[in-house]
Amino acid sequence: MTYALLLAPYLLVAPPGSGGDGSPPVEISDHTADVFSLAFSPDGKVLASASKDKTVRLWDAATGDSIRVLKGNTADALRVAFSPDGKRVACSGGDGTVRVWDAATGELALSFKAHGNWVAGLAYSPDGKLLATASADKTAAVWDAATGEKKATHARHTAEVWAVAFTPDGKAVASAGKDKVIRLWDPATGADVKQLAGHEGEVFTLAFAGPGTLVSCSGDKTARVWDVAKGEELRRLNGHTAGVYTVAVNGKKVYTASDDRTARVWDLATGKEVAALPNHKTGAYGVAVSNDGKHVATSSKDRMIRLFPEGVPGGQK
Repeated sequence: MTYALLLAPYLLVAPPGSGGDGSPPVEISDHTADVFSLAFSPDGKVLASASKDKTVRLWDAATGDSIRVLKGNTADALRVAFSPDGKRVACSGGDGTVRVWDAATGELALSFKAHGNWVAGLAYSPDGKLLATASADKTAAVWDAATGEKKATHARHTAEVWAVAFTPDGKAVASAGKDKVIRLWDPATGADVKQLAGHEGEVFTLAFAGPGTLVSCSGDKTARVWDVAKGEELRRLNGHTAGVYTVAVNGKKVYTASDDRTARVWDLATGKEVAALPNHKTGAYGVAVSNDGKHVATSSKDRMIRLFPEGVPGGQK
């Protein structure tokens, strides 16, 4: 595997290519290679994208117009994340380095070598003081977001680590990857806290859906919802016909992007699919939704970003 893999009743199916108001999505084709990941700014006004073309780009979330290109990566730009205050944009890359830019000016604010291999997972802590990374070197780590100083390393995975996420209270980190096991650990020490097992394929992305609830997606074609305290799987989101690369959560809805070319929306409480968007020509790598649920975006191996400024049918909170 290469790091390109980062990547019913009352069912409401969206007409192909339609947004929440029935309008077609805004198609953004400025990237010259695969677009691996997407992230909206906390206020929902800006969309960031990370690509194999080594750039991170910022877009107006209402129009799809280009704002600026963030340069400096020397290898594929794999994962992008906004700081909780929206002032910084961080990206992890194929060169094992994390770079952080000023979102308003595009100036490089911080760069540090995080791992000896490419870094597929990246996440800010809820207070913005820490960054967590997940790497193909089989480790995950926590860093001071202002200085790049390492705070802790988690080295219990037995294979490449693709995903990382902080719990909503910031007291634990979840990581997962090719060994199929989700591990929760202490960001201060790196010590194990809990394990969640059940996926039959490598785990690509993690997202918390509030305190105690975690959503994961996998090469086994499913996304799964977990009760973290009990260590139990609550429900399984079945429907994709290929590996699921990305999962995002907004309120009561879960968004997934898959190598089957579709992005889909699911009801968190029931696990039922409420919208399907078969919009890409090739596998869909990324999906993101703004905090207010008004904007949704998907990205793909086809180098295209599709932006839904008015959301998607069934995707409201």
